[in-house]
Amino acid sequence: MKSQQKYPQKLSLEFFPPRTEQGMEKLHTVIQGYKAISPEYMSVTYGAGGTTQERTLDTVRYIQEHTQFEAAPHLTCIGATHESLTQLLDTYEALGVKRIVALRGDLPSGMMDPGEFKYASDLVAFIREVKGDTFHLEVAAYPETHPQARNCEVGIKWFKHKVEQGADSAITQYFYNVDSYLYFIDNCEKHGIDLPIIPGVMPITNYENLIRFSAGCGAEVPRWLKCRLESFEDDKESLLAFGQEVVTELSQRLLDAGAPGIHFYSMNQLEPTLSIATALTLKGR
Repeated sequence: MKSQQKYPQKLSLEFFPPRTEQGMEKLHTVIQGYKAISPEYMSVTYGAGGTTQERTLDTVRYIQEHTQFEAAPHLTCIGATHESLTQLLDTYEALGVKRIVALRGDLPSGMMDPGEFKYASDLVAFIREVKGDTFHLEVAAYPETHPQARNCEVGIKWFKHKVEQGADSAITQYFYNVDSYLYFIDNCEKHGIDLPIIPGVMPITNYENLIRFSAGCGAEVPRWLKCRLESFEDDKESLLAFGQEVVTELSQRLLDAGAPGIHFYSMNQLEPTLSIATALTLKGR
């Protein structure tokens, strides 16, 4: 963990762009509610093939123009062209965006050809080529191994190649096993990878959603955790309390081990992320 312990510990958040105006107004209220934890930045997701581009742009514009926070739009390259990405990068630069989360993205249903870009490493290299150091580039990391990598060694080589194209830092897929992160960092260090790798954490608010999301993205929910969550059945209040306890302890253990902060997958909610974040002790805070 020595590679991570030298970085200051910061908190950051992820949101997704709502589909309706009512949802957008609600998100504005949620965003303003996070003033108490002073997040380093707020990332905004981008749908498969750029399907939420306008909503993503609207959310990024709101954060940039109506809050003191820094917006970090996600940018996916599947289905994109050099021209379309250049135009979007120009738009973000004009808005004063300083940070981008560069991702491959998923193939939309029915799409066979990914287009001019196949991998996130291609996107990172392209942004560096056309924009130099204009943007701080975040990339994705997978402590439990990328779901499409046949083993962890292949996964770490893919990650290293992406970093070498010009990534500044990385955000991990969420996980509930601290050891998976610690092992991943050790493996990165053995392969000469040295950049901030911020653990992603998702609060537990709904058992069915957690299992569905995890199955879709390859994140493991430990058996003991599944069993405890299942035992609450319809007792949502107890599930929320237990979930907050588990995720708060997980986050603090990561910080105590030297992780350079926590990135919360907020699911556009203020609670329980705010309660978890305010309970944490960060180095220097």
